[in-house]
Amino acid sequence: MKFEDYSIASEIKTSLAKLNYRRPTDIQFKSIPPILKGEDVLAIAQTGTGKTAAFAIPIIHQLHVRKIKGRGDGIKCLVMVPTRELAIQIHQVFETLAKHTKVKSYCVFGGVEEEPQIAKLEKGIDILIATPGRMFDLASRGFIRLQRTEILVLDEADHMLDLGFIKDIRDLMTYLPKKKQTLFFSATINEVIKKLAYSLVSNAIRIQISPKNPVARNIDHSVTFIEMDDKRFFLERLIKENPERKILVFVRTQVRCERVEKAMARVDIESKSLHGGMEQDERKKVLDLFRQGEIKVLIATDVSARGIDIPKVEFVVNYDLPELSENYVHRVGRTGRGKEKGQAVTFCSTEEKDILTEIEGFLGQPIKRLEVDREDYSTTIDFSAESHADWKTLMTEHEKETTKSKRKKKK
Repeated sequence: MKFEDYSIASEIKTSLAKLNYRRPTDIQFKSIPPILKGEDVLAIAQTGTGKTAAFAIPIIHQLHVRKIKGRGDGIKCLVMVPTRELAIQIHQVFETLAKHTKVKSYCVFGGVEEEPQIAKLEKGIDILIATPGRMFDLASRGFIRLQRTEILVLDEADHMLDLGFIKDIRDLMTYLPKKKQTLFFSATINEVIKKLAYSLVSNAIRIQISPKNPVARNIDHSVTFIEMDDKRFFLERLIKENPERKILVFVRTQVRCERVEKAMARVDIESKSLHGGMEQDERKKVLDLFRQGEIKVLIATDVSARGIDIPKVEFVVNYDLPELSENYVHRVGRTGRGKEKGQAVTFCSTEEKDILTEIEGFLGQPIKRLEVDREDYSTTIDFSAESHADWKTLMTEHEKETTKSKRKKKK
């Protein structure tokens, strides 16, 4: 079936044709019809399979055919997401698909000035994409009106319904009409989250694509055993062996983020950090540079694992294993998007082997081992461009970081 065969507005079909979207992906094929009928949906599909368009297309159609004339009574559709980057990305998808319609969308999130957001909201919009903190703040002060909201979407539903956000979501329900369409979309979901999701919907249709393997087939993912202090040498080698490839490196904390960036700088590799401690403008600038290919190596915390679509990422490196097993799926899903092939490699140290076992339990199968023999291991370290004799410089850097961290805590 092609998009031109769907009973959706011709204006949306025009946008799809310009994007060269001819046929729906599996998740789009299974989700669009029930959403168009007004059904509640709980959809689970691998990353990179087109989940955003799966709900954006039918939502835009529903609002477009109602021929909205005024927006004074508030927002018609609310899309809740866990991160700022994802809010921006989903807004871009809605804007692109709704370009030839009269449906207007906007996104709000924290970390930036609120005045421009308030001004835009007061002009009136149909679809709001938001992170919880800024949304609740603006709603409590009357700048966001939800009393006429007809559709609620929770994207990255497993994260939105976990212990960190569930209270926010339950509070949100008090702002919304009881009669509404509710859509949950995610790459992963567990039994606890599933029960929570079903408690918030009415007779939801469950859609699950490739449930046996949460990692897409076109991603070649493997694990190699590297001790913690040696990881930087193997990352250096991988980057230098793939100088023109776009490489996304995941670490556990923002301190690790900055340390790995400095380690790469010592061996003349240009990279940038991306973590939650950065200002929003700075985060956006770094992401744009990476998207455009002006920098080839991005070192990030899990703030970038959730739903962010960065084109042409050939390699994902789990420099540190994620604390949450499901984040492994979200991380490796940053490569192999759509029909592209991708490679993901995990560096597992001795102290991380228990985490690896948990991840493999979550996946329901072992991750392919990439063996490194002793000679190759030693050679990788010996041929690093880092000067092993210059321990004074390294220690000075470490002392500076420690002092800086202590000062921040005192503040």
